[in-house]
Amino acid sequence: MRTDHFLGLSLHGFHKIFYTDWGDPASRRVVICVHGLTRNCRDFDFLAQALAGECRVVCPDVVGRGRSDWLYHKDDYGYPQYMADANALIARVTAWPAPAGWLGKLANFLTRRYGSRSLYWVGTSMGGMLGMLLASRPRSPIRKLVVNDVGPLIPKASLARIAAYVGKDPRFKTFDELEAYVRQISAPFGPLTDAQWRHLTLHGAKQHTNGSWGMCYDPDIAAPFRKGPPEDINLWNYWDTISCPTLVLRGAESDLLLKSTADEMQKRGSHPRLVEFSGIGHAPMLMAEDQIRVVRDFLLTPE
Repeated sequence: MRTDHFLGLSLHGFHKIFYTDWGDPASRRVVICVHGLTRNCRDFDFLAQALAGECRVVCPDVVGRGRSDWLYHKDDYGYPQYMADANALIARVTAWPAPAGWLGKLANFLTRRYGSRSLYWVGTSMGGMLGMLLASRPRSPIRKLVVNDVGPLIPKASLARIAAYVGKDPRFKTFDELEAYVRQISAPFGPLTDAQWRHLTLHGAKQHTNGSWGMCYDPDIAAPFRKGPPEDINLWNYWDTISCPTLVLRGAESDLLLKSTADEMQKRGSHPRLVEFSGIGHAPMLMAEDQIRVVRDFLLTPE
């Protein structure tokens, strides 16, 4: 695993976006994995390891999360900014690496002449919504799309549940207390192992100067939730224009991607395959072998 960063640009200044980078930088398959609202790039470590032998896998910390910068102007948090940053990342990671020596230059020329790169997108919750918006645009570079537990219709009840904890910035005396909190608010993730809970907590944690522990995201990512009472989000007009092969994943107990919405998704847009995981709510974390296998098989099946 490598780490790197690039500069994003908002209306009010530049900001750094950090990402992890797995596999061969010259791979013809490039997979971008984007996390949920309060999560971070390290959620995808298990999936990235499973794909790294045959793909380049790039997992960013969306601005305001993980190691990425926080925005100066809090109203800039939203999908227009996330899409702009995603576009900058796509341009960066799909560029062919600079060749070394004459053999490298020859290989680079032949690859450019006779081959092309395939860009795949895996998005959980917010990352899946971002993938839908990008894939719906004319001439989108996304060749395959995995939408993890999110859909074109998001009920206001689930948004109200999320708004109840996003932006609260709780502090804990010990790391173990923080882990207990993460297990509580993230219980819908399903039956993770102790090591997986520790992984999620460790990479989502921030220790403050007074020694207390909290979450490593800007509480003001909740700014969109403060603009009024939650309302249903309807993105069917975007979904219907997606044409690339698509896989939809759903936690069977999810309150964000309802069963009725998932069934309707199969009938519209790219007519995706739907896979549900029992005993899981919002959202499958793509850490379990069965979840990883479904995603891997879909991405590695020849186009």
